[in-house]
Parts: sequence; structure tokens; C-alpha cells
Amino acid sequence: MSHAVADASLNLKTALRDVAVEVDRQFDLLLQVPADPRARLYEAMRHAAIGGGKRLRPLLTFATAQLFGVDRLCTARAATAIECIHVYSLIHDDLPAMDDDDLRRGKPTVHKAFDEATAILAGDCLHALAFELLADSATHADPFVRAELIADLARAAGPAGMAGGQMMDLAAEGSSFDLATVTRLQALKTGALIACSVEAGAILGRVPVEGRTGLRGYARHIGLAFQIADDILDVEGDEAAVGKQLRKDQAAGKETFLTLLGLDRAREQARLLVDQAIDHLRQFGSEADLLRDIARYTLERDR
Repeated sequence: MSHAVADASLNLKTALRDVAVEVDRQFDLLLQVPADPRARLYEAMRHAAIGGGKRLRPLLTFATAQLFGVDRLCTARAATAIECIHVYSLIHDDLPAMDDDDLRRGKPTVHKAFDEATAILAGDCLHALAFELLADSATHADPFVRAELIADLARAAGPAGMAGGQMMDLAAEGSSFDLATVTRLQALKTGALIACSVEAGAILGRVPVEGRTGLRGYARHIGLAFQIADDILDVEGDEAAVGKQLRKDQAAGKETFLTLLGLDRAREQARLLVDQAIDHLRQFGSEADLLRDIARYTLERDR
């Protein structure tokens, strides 16, 4: 391994660790367990939100915001709001009515560790907390910036984004989706929140919409590369390392990038998407190296 590659890997590991610590700190402050009958609800939220996970979405927000000199605490609050939405979606996706999973991030899913009703409420509360965080002036002094953050996250989480993609995923069982439909499904289910994570950093930096084109292209391409890598992990990964049950899509007969492209073509497509994502950052210099490292990491991760 060259010194440059080793340094990039070290920088990314450091950034991942620092962001994970910061997001956990934010959740610990926000989710103090009250001495009343709501305690179980807060404990369930903490179980889902604190510890584990890649923290890829918060890292993308931090990496983008630092391009524009955004205050780190403001970034941490916005990044935590996006992670609230991600964690709520995992809690609800794991429910028996959806994907019916017992394991998430290497520990029992919320409905297994607690119960279904508590899991539903924990997800609901994390959803609400995301928008409470973004609406607070501590996240940004400019109310127009806060409003744009809220609107963008709402779009990414709703029927035109993550929830719409999950509905398509539920419909995929027993259907024969073609490549265009699977690409659309994943662009909504996974890609929308990844794109929002990048966009949030630019919004915090008051970058006008027309100045975000390259960042949007970057986010779109790493979102798809991330999902192809996820499909490969689902077939080749180690459950202990990944921290969740694997090969469920295969068992359910769902079409994925892997079933439609084959392993070799899927790998090649993911590499091409990463190269294209990095090319979208050509307007930036070394200050965007962390974003470039994250793009490469989408292919190299083991969970």
C-alpha cells in the first residue's frame, strides 16, 4: 500500500471514529432517560441510536460542511437529525410487518429487545426529534437555512424518497423488477437520504442551489455504488461483521443489482460509479479529499 493510500485510509478511519463519537454524544445529551413512565421509550431510542452503525450519513454532512467552513456544532446537530431519520427507518423496517429482522448493528432489533409497540413509538419519536433539532436556532442562526434543511430532509424521508423506496421494496417480493426499476427503488430507499446528507452540508454553508450541482452528482453516484456494494455484501459478507441477517433478498426472490447484472458486472458498475462520483468533485482541491475517500470506502467496507 502506498503512503498516499495509507494516509487516506487513516484519515477516513479517524473521521469515522470522530463523527461516531460526536453523534453518540449528541444522542446521549438528547435522550436522557426521565424518571417517569416514559423511561422505557427513551431506553429503546438509546438502544437503537447509540453505538454501532457506519455513521456514513453524518460523515457525509461533516465532510461537505467543512468545505464551506461551517461551525462544527451546527454540523453535528444537522448530521444527528439526519441520523435520527436513518435510525427511525431501521427500527420500522425491522418490524414483523416489514422485513421482520431480529438483528441490527450486531444486537437485537428494538422490537426484540423491547416490544413492537415500544419500537413503533421509538421510531416515531426519532422522526419527530429530527425536525425539532433542525428547527432549533442552535442548529443555524438563519431561519431560511433551517427551513431549507427541514424541507430537504422531509422530501428525502417521505414518499418521494426513503419511505417511497421502502414501499417499492415491499412490492418487489414476488415481482420481476427490471434494472431501471431496481435503480429507481434504491435511489429512493437508500440514495435519497445519502443525497440529503451531502446537501445539508452545502445548505449549512449557504451554497446556492446552482452551486450544488457537482455535490448532487457525487451523492447520486455514491448512493448507487453503496447499494451495489450492499448487495455484494449480502451475498459474500460475514453476518458477524455486517451485524445483521444476510441473504434475505435472495430468499424472498427479490431482484437486486446482483441478480440482474451478475457479480462481476455489478462490481465493475460500482467501481465506475465511484470514479464518476469522484469526478464530480473536480471543482474542489484537497479540501474535498475526505469526500473522495468516502466514495472509495463504499466499495471497501465489510459492513
